[in-house]
Amino acid sequence: MGGPVSQDWDPVVVRKKVPNAAAKKDEKAVNEARRSGGPIETIKKFNAGSNKAATSATGLNTKKLDDETEVLAHERISADLKKNIMQARLEKKLTQAQLAQQINEKPQVIQEYEAGKAIPNNQIITKLERVLGVKLRGGKK
Repeated sequence: MGGPVSQDWDPVVVRKKVPNAAAKKDEKAVNEARRSGGPIETIKKFNAGSNKAATSATGLNTKKLDDETEVLAHERISADLKKNIMQARLEKKLTQAQLAQQINEKPQVIQEYEAGKAIPNNQIITKLERVLGVKLRGGKK
């Protein structure tokens, strides 16, 4: 390094930010404006401080729910798919845990698929097809 190092003794000035619109609305700023005679704008907000909107809407929602007769349930995997997964896994002599490890899923996922309780996920089915070497949705490869 060239030459002696000297200190910089110039003063550093740190300034506060100019207050933005949100800061001008706080109680302290409003009181200060009142004292100095500055302009103050007051706006009455519709339904301010009341919870009327929330209570009136729930009555409509509960009526809709009571009138609802459609049975809503998740789609489950087909019996053919669960049999195909089980057969292909047994042909490869794999346990559910080993198969799960090969497709980077939890053993519980394989159990749900083989029990027919799983919600179909195309990514998981594709991984199973690749590892088992079998076309599960339709005929064999």
